[in-house]
Amino acid sequence: MATPTGWRREGNLPAELTSFVGRTRLLANLKRHLGESRLVTVTGIGGVGKSRTVLRLAHQVRAQYEDGVWFADLARLQDSGMVRHTIASALGIADQSSRAASETLSEWVGDRDMLLIIDTCEHLVQGCAELVEELLESNPRLKVLATSRQSLHLPYEHVVPVPPLQVPGDDPAESLFTNESVQLFAARAGAVVPDFVLDERNIGAVAELCRRLDGIPLAIELAAVRLRALSVEQIVELLADRFSLLAGASRTALPRHQTLRAAIGWSHELCDPAERLLWARLSVFAGDFELDAARFVCADERLPAERITDLVTGLVEKSVLLIRSNHAGVRYKLIDTLAEYGEEWLDKLGERERMRQQHLDYYLALAQRGEDAWSGPRQIYWFVRMRQEHDNVRVALEHALRTPGSAAQALTLLSSLWFMWVCCGFAREGRLYLERALHANPGVSKERCKALWVLSYVRSAQGDSAGALEAAEQCSSEAVRVGDSKAVILASKMQGTAALLQGDLQKASALLGVAIEFNTDNKELNPGLLPAIVELSLVLSSQGELYEAESLLVDCLQVFRERGELWVSSYAQWALSITRLATRRTSQALESAREGVRIKRYFHDTLGTLLGLETMARIFAADEQFETAAKLLGALQQNWRTAGLPMLGAPFLTGDHERCIKECQKALGEAAYRAAFDEGARLDLDEVSALALGELDTPDA
Repeated sequence: MATPTGWRREGNLPAELTSFVGRTRLLANLKRHLGESRLVTVTGIGGVGKSRTVLRLAHQVRAQYEDGVWFADLARLQDSGMVRHTIASALGIADQSSRAASETLSEWVGDRDMLLIIDTCEHLVQGCAELVEELLESNPRLKVLATSRQSLHLPYEHVVPVPPLQVPGDDPAESLFTNESVQLFAARAGAVVPDFVLDERNIGAVAELCRRLDGIPLAIELAAVRLRALSVEQIVELLADRFSLLAGASRTALPRHQTLRAAIGWSHELCDPAERLLWARLSVFAGDFELDAARFVCADERLPAERITDLVTGLVEKSVLLIRSNHAGVRYKLIDTLAEYGEEWLDKLGERERMRQQHLDYYLALAQRGEDAWSGPRQIYWFVRMRQEHDNVRVALEHALRTPGSAAQALTLLSSLWFMWVCCGFAREGRLYLERALHANPGVSKERCKALWVLSYVRSAQGDSAGALEAAEQCSSEAVRVGDSKAVILASKMQGTAALLQGDLQKASALLGVAIEFNTDNKELNPGLLPAIVELSLVLSSQGELYEAESLLVDCLQVFRERGELWVSSYAQWALSITRLATRRTSQALESAREGVRIKRYFHDTLGTLLGLETMARIFAADEQFETAAKLLGALQQNWRTAGLPMLGAPFLTGDHERCIKECQKALGEAAYRAAFDEGARLDLDEVSALALGELDTPDA
């Protein structure tokens, strides 16, 4: 065998022609895996920066390999039979014999301590996998680093996905100027327009551009090229059709890299027809989705449901779908750029409206399942699930509201999701959608009645007692007209809630009592019967009927324990702490209040947490822990500003708050009170909750 004519001990790494930006954590992760595994495959969508990241890594580790780092680019290769020859050529092997290429290559590698990089394998996966397997089995000191849009499917392979760059907003604490997507754009913009400077005038537009381009390096770099003729602001404005805008930015790049469309189109060509069809249909999802959703929405006679799992797996392997695993399960995501491409194909297939309707049908059924299960032991699951499905719910709602004949479905979906709007932290959004849907459905109906009492509930959660009362009264009137007795009962309950917030205790007592008395449907525990009992206990406490209030709550908490209900039970614990405080049992009151706040940690219930902290401030003051009470008061003032109307404007709460302030000021003196108050004002909701729960040390605790 002849000596390799092009061989150099240090290898043949191409020079890095551009600066490398970001990816610090990814590079460290790759180094670690390369140290532990002999085969590492770097996967990701077209244009995400797989090759560039691997090249940067190779330059960083080249000194660790005695016989060099070698780079073989297979991007232009179309014939899988030429894989071995192409790699041999990259290694500089000059063998004129008739021996098999595999023998030549394996013999040359021998026991050399080297790293072989095989770049762009996805269109030649089978040939690459066979060669890599042979080389690694016969050459113990060889390591292989591959880039591909799908893995090589070898048993000892370690796959490292390359995600898009972080975009502005991914890390709320991060400065826009240090975001890696923004830094990449600035670096490439400086190369195109030498006097380009990232400053306060253009940072907003650059950040928006990077967000719109999903943090995909190829897209960001192609956009930067457009600065030769356009301002950043103009590029952002013209991004409605990002594919045509970015076309033809470079004549020297490989054809698939000349446009974002080409990069994505090549991934599309790698898919078989069924995978392409699924890709198109999955474009109806927003954000991420579960496998069950894909099976329901995308399946038909062309794509049977039983095939969807394998097809999803194929799209994950080809880096079309991102996969996310956490404690809540596995979810999949088609990022916006790929979704737009799929959506174009969906339009060409004439399936957009049918897929949108199936998407709506799925999320309507899901919402109804969540509503039916909300008062049971899987409440936390449904809280997490519907927050995860938030983006898809929005898309389904928008489709229903825009599509003739589907507006009634929007009402049903919105109404079924009352727990999402009230319990999951989306009251403002729920109100806007409900008002819009009610406007689109002016005819009296049972669906409209339900939407009206849900709207009343949402408005109460915002502290808008007048608006809540208006919606509840309208619900009651329309429910009588259509003979909807269930809506009449719930309207009474919502009227009672509004009256409580307005301080009309007599009216609240009467209305809540009616709702409780006539609520004979045991399945309707929430939002009817159980919240009505808790609210009636608040009325009784305010009227001085403490024994009756506590008895109601004790019975109610027993039902919660039997049913596995948590959300309303946290309010029951808060209400119980009020009755115990009023009877000077401060230690028991603190125990109940703390239990309520602990439960609220499972939910995004800012309102309920703040109400619990209000009562805890009073408990600490009653227990003469005035400094802790003052800190809570400071934190409460600060946190109510972002949560909404303090104490919902309810007189029975605002009066207690003012009295607590005066007690602390008198006990501490103005200077000490102000110091403690200001210290508390610097605490966020998690920190002040930890303080109130005794998880932080306090001087007087």
